[in-house]
Amino acid sequence: MKCELKAGKVWHPALFFGYLKAIKFDQIKSFNKVGILHYNRKQGMSNQNGTTSSDLREAFLGVYSVLKSELLNDTAFEWTDDSRQWVERMLDYNVRGGKLNRGLSVIDSYKLLKEGKELTRDEVFLASALGWCIEWLQAYFLVHDDIMDGSHTRRGQPCWFRLPKVGLIALNDGIILRNHIARILKKHFREKPYYVDLIDLFNEVEFQTASGQMIDLITTLEGEKDLSKYSLQLHRRIVQYKTAYYSFYLPVACALLMAGENLDYHVDVKNVLIDMGIYFQVQDDYLDCFGDPEKIGKIGTDIEDFKCSWLVVKALEHCNEEQKKILFEHYGKADAADVAKVKELYNHIDLKGVFADYEDKIYERLTSSIEAHPSTALQAVLKSFLGKIYKRQK
Repeated sequence: MKCELKAGKVWHPALFFGYLKAIKFDQIKSFNKVGILHYNRKQGMSNQNGTTSSDLREAFLGVYSVLKSELLNDTAFEWTDDSRQWVERMLDYNVRGGKLNRGLSVIDSYKLLKEGKELTRDEVFLASALGWCIEWLQAYFLVHDDIMDGSHTRRGQPCWFRLPKVGLIALNDGIILRNHIARILKKHFREKPYYVDLIDLFNEVEFQTASGQMIDLITTLEGEKDLSKYSLQLHRRIVQYKTAYYSFYLPVACALLMAGENLDYHVDVKNVLIDMGIYFQVQDDYLDCFGDPEKIGKIGTDIEDFKCSWLVVKALEHCNEEQKKILFEHYGKADAADVAKVKELYNHIDLKGVFADYEDKIYERLTSSIEAHPSTALQAVLKSFLGKIYKRQK
């Protein structure tokens, strides 16, 4: 049984629900008259609402098809076959190609906030749409980030701008990706009481992320490279703004707004998520050097790019004066021999062990903060996030 969504056809969300029922017909039992999704609990591992993670992923991917179809038929623009094909290819390459963790986290978080209540069809669709808005935002950031960094691969394939005929057209593609978010929010959320809050949230997080990217970029300016300026404080500042807000806080904030919550009352939740996002980036810094490129989907270049990485900051803390001279001489150079020297030094001072110790301590601290929160639902949300990243290898 197949139910395909064609790019050239406009799909109303109501039609999506029939599609949703079809894609998992062996697991989804029915939609009842008030629009509640029922699943067969005997199929696979289920969460507290009886739905499996694979069910939610299928539903989530179905919403992508609906949103893409709507955007490719947006009446604000007079489409041609060429323009529609370009945007469709660009979306499939950049938006759908990742692990989708940020987007799926909106649905996961919202379900946990509902504390066991079944989700209605509208809730599944809207939570998925917000999740995809985050994936669109991620794609916009990465398309531009790869150009700025001169990267070659992303998610195990060439960066979008590296493809034949794309080049710097990717800059405009990034702008289109960002504008798509506003189109999705307007179409599906403008009648919601939290619509303005959503607009403010996405705008604020985009500003924070771009500002973090700016700090990251200006620390690596040619002719102004100075390792002595690198510190844990600078690293935290870059990571907090460049990664933590959009990767960790934004999905939960979207779920909280859908649940009718005021974000001003959840600063403590934000703080835990920011700390979690910093831990996540420390893992990324570690994997950039020590991870398997086949698993992480890219070739690490933090050493060559003179990044203010957690590893180099910790190396500066642990090196003696002779070792610091080696680091200052070879860090930030593209030659493979220089990179090898830095990695050899990292191994000599046992940065793998330093990272393992950090990971154990940050996990203990985050767990303690989470368990101190008065809301069991929010505890479940935060533990879910932490469980997804603890000791990850990609």
